Amino acid sequence: MKQFLLLLHEDIEKLNELSPKDMEELANAHMNWANKLAEAGHLISGDGLHEKGILITGKDCVVKDGPYLESKEIIGDYYLLQADDLETIVELAKECPTHLYGGTTEIRPIMEMEDYEQ
Repeated sequence: MKQFLLLLHEDIEKLNELSPKDMEELANAHMNWANKLAEAGHLISGDGLHEKGILITGKDCVVKDGPYLESKEIIGDYYLLQADDLETIVELAKECPTHLYGGTTEIRPIMEMEDYEQ
């Protein structure tokens, strides 16, 4: 099976406006979706990501605060999934709870050895 990384882009301002009940429902929707993916054999891993991060850039390895401090959009979660093809992942990703509040799912296929040889 091929592996795919799903990066969930979320509007941090919209998420901060959610009520505690809405946040609980969103968290439960993610748990239910992850359980469904696991039962079908697609889930490898997945988790939430902290809002802030660190960037290390260039030859001099300059350390900076993460890229999201001035942006209202963050990559808030990820899922690492497996399937036979991209089309299956696209269909699965359409059910991702991040879309409930206007989020975006970015799908990135994980390269395999034969991909490097081309």
